[in-house]
Amino acid sequence: MRSPNNLSDAERKDIVLVGAGRVATSLSVALMKAGHHIRQVYSRTEKSAKTLADRLNADYTTSLDALVKDADIYIIALTDTALASLAQEITNGREHCLFVHTAGSMSIDTLNCPRRGVFYPMQTFSLERLVDFQHVPVFVEASNGDDLQIIRTLATSISDSVFTLSPPHRQYLHLAAVFCCNFTNHCYAIADRLLKEHGVPFSVMWPLIDETAAKAHKMPPLVGQTGPAARGDQDVMRRQERLLADHPAWQQIYQLMSQDIQTMKPDQSDLSDLSL
Repeated sequence: MRSPNNLSDAERKDIVLVGAGRVATSLSVALMKAGHHIRQVYSRTEKSAKTLADRLNADYTTSLDALVKDADIYIIALTDTALASLAQEITNGREHCLFVHTAGSMSIDTLNCPRRGVFYPMQTFSLERLVDFQHVPVFVEASNGDDLQIIRTLATSISDSVFTLSPPHRQYLHLAAVFCCNFTNHCYAIADRLLKEHGVPFSVMWPLIDETAAKAHKMPPLVGQTGPAARGDQDVMRRQERLLADHPAWQQIYQLMSQDIQTMKPDQSDLSDLSL
């Protein structure tokens, strides 16, 4: 990642942001701090467009027809559904411009224009918490070599971890991220509900969560697995399943997870990756 003073005039980009949600907010703030100019923000709702634009000292619009036509790069940070439905309208009349989307699971060809690319920051984003982009891995792709270099340079201006990844691999990367983040966070939500039902604050889980994450930095997950399923303790598992009788969906999750933990065992590749 480069400091704003280290960006050359050619590297400093004039950017239009299509979207004003979680990804757009963290990404645009990081780009602004790196020295790029966020020229315009689009959102279908005026409140969200204005809120982010004011933060970036940028113009805003709620009309795709009003997007400027001469920015260096257009970053589309929309939901997958909105991206697919609006891509043609966004690029219409701007065929000479470079467009990138931030969706990990969507093809580069979702953008039906000559100069197109992907700028996928693999991280979880929330409006309430800005992300330090220096440590966010960014995966890039482009329809031609020259634009790939432009996108890579933009990415390296905010992140120390930039990778070029082909579409099939990126789709599996996004799938793995769903398991690591979304499904894991849902397990936190289940635990939070269970604890609230019995008057225990979720904060007691923080040290356990932190140690589990810390172990994943030091050893393959299968090597670090603990608990009744990993031990094959059938008595404990049966008792815990009965405790979930009032929550049949959670009971099913417990059963499936326990079965899979017992099925998956460390192999030689896991042991060779061990770096304690």
